[in-house]
Amino acid sequence: MRKTILLIMIILFCAALAFADGSGKMDLKVGDEVYACNCGPDCPCKTMSNNPGKCTCNKDMVKAKVMKVEGDHVMLKADSWPEERAFKTTGKYTCACGKDCKCNTISQNPGKCTCGTEMKKVE
Repeated sequence: MRKTILLIMIILFCAALAFADGSGKMDLKVGDEVYACNCGPDCPCKTMSNNPGKCTCNKDMVKAKVMKVEGDHVMLKADSWPEERAFKTTGKYTCACGKDCKCNTISQNPGKCTCGTEMKKVE
């Protein structure tokens, strides 16, 4: 009986770790709104988040709307941008704040996510 309980506890612990590990992917559809890096179309960080804050370049992010989804890229449009900008929906880095965090920040560069937690490399 103790072995069974121990095995169940180990399985639950491993499952909790798996869910706490960010996938580095944002599942977006046309019409969704996210916060995106406002550095310009050539910015290498391409940070996106569910929350307002600063991107990994330490610039204020802007609310943007998903205009088009093409594979692992989206075209975003913000009121302050003259045209749509392309962003990857898969990041090289993701928020490491755990399963209860709702920021879902991804970036192509290391740095802090919008909730202030250091981002981790996606494996």
